[in-house]
Amino acid sequence: MFTYKYPRPALTVDCAIFCKIKSIYHILLIQRANPPFQKLWAFPGGFVDIDEDIDAAAYRELKEETGFEGLALCQFKTYGKPDRDPRGRTVSVVYYAILESENLPIVKGEDDALKADWIPLNHLPELAFDHQKILSDLLDYLQF
Repeated sequence: MFTYKYPRPALTVDCAIFCKIKSIYHILLIQRANPPFQKLWAFPGGFVDIDEDIDAAAYRELKEETGFEGLALCQFKTYGKPDRDPRGRTVSVVYYAILESENLPIVKGEDDALKADWIPLNHLPELAFDHQKILSDLLDYLQF
């Protein structure tokens, strides 16, 4: 195997899934089971496997942590401030999707998520990592 003399960041994906019911937007969040930010809320997401396509990683992490699947994800933006993850240098590719429904889709915290839930945007808890910044950028971009 080739060795690389320069340090490399880890690559992650995060999924911001919105659901509009009547005039209220909700976002799908997971409560983290593990450090860092244990028990805080975050976007579903995680590390990209070494032999995995980035898009595939986003769909995999969303399904693993929430049980939710069957929607089209759009790539939004990449975040890579050096201190965004206390575990080390991590770059995240953020995806989003917007649904409209009469009822919130059923989700369940699985894998390394204690819980998964749809949270109204006007009742957000404290978010882990830089997810508040990402959400703010997304809301500006989506204009809702």
